[in-house]
Amino acid sequence: MISKDTQLCISLSGRPSNLGTRFHNFLYAELGLDYVYKAFTTTDVVAAVGGIRALGIRGAGISMPFKEAVIPLVDELQPSAAAIRSVNTVVNTDGHLLACNTDYLAVAGLIASHGITPAGTTAVLGSGGMAKACVAALRDHGFGDLLVVARNETAGRALAQAYGARWLPALGEQRPALLVNATPVGMAGGPAAEELPVAPEVVRAAAAVLEVVAVPEETPLVRLARSAGVEVVTGTEVAALQAAEQFALYTGVTPTPEQVRRAGEFSRLPTG
Repeated sequence: MISKDTQLCISLSGRPSNLGTRFHNFLYAELGLDYVYKAFTTTDVVAAVGGIRALGIRGAGISMPFKEAVIPLVDELQPSAAAIRSVNTVVNTDGHLLACNTDYLAVAGLIASHGITPAGTTAVLGSGGMAKACVAALRDHGFGDLLVVARNETAGRALAQAYGARWLPALGEQRPALLVNATPVGMAGGPAAEELPVAPEVVRAAAAVLEVVAVPEETPLVRLARSAGVEVVTGTEVAALQAAEQFALYTGVTPTPEQVRRAGEFSRLPTG
């Protein structure tokens, strides 16, 4: 039951899903915390962030396409967000909005846990907020031969230059050892839900694939990579780990790896 003392946390996304909602609410119940998590979208991010402050909403997960738009609307950037100028988490403490980026932490952690090493070229597809988090995490963990592949030349070149990478408008004949999809291609409900972000032969030639699209878990990219025997980091893994970091920021409680695993599994269970 929601009481006047219940802490509300929300997500703001262009295409809301129940993945984060189920993850956070599972852990609130598990740990007996008086919190509730709801998912929203908006066409007015300025008003939405104003509402977070005015209504005392404890925290907000920020997804595409709002990760950069919220920066001028908050009071403080944590180093994780300031370094890459991208936000995926806002924490509200008595009207003071602190912006963070837990995507960076999740990508770094998963690259390590999957044993993916910086051998060969790494290609990051995209130039938005999630691409920034991926490029920064990879660069900081020894991945030196980085390609940013983005049709938006201005954003792509700027991202590449900021992290000592190269920019290409398309992958062409490149066959990266690590392929990172930080675009919406493959996202359920999107215009490219059934498409691959690159040609099939690029996926088959890779040693590893990191997918950031979390819904569905088995995107076309993930399915093809698995069938080709390529090491895969799924978007649901990224989502669960970054959500666990968010959970700790909102509540001050750090869930155990086992709790994170079970919350992630619960969030992916079919509903209805």
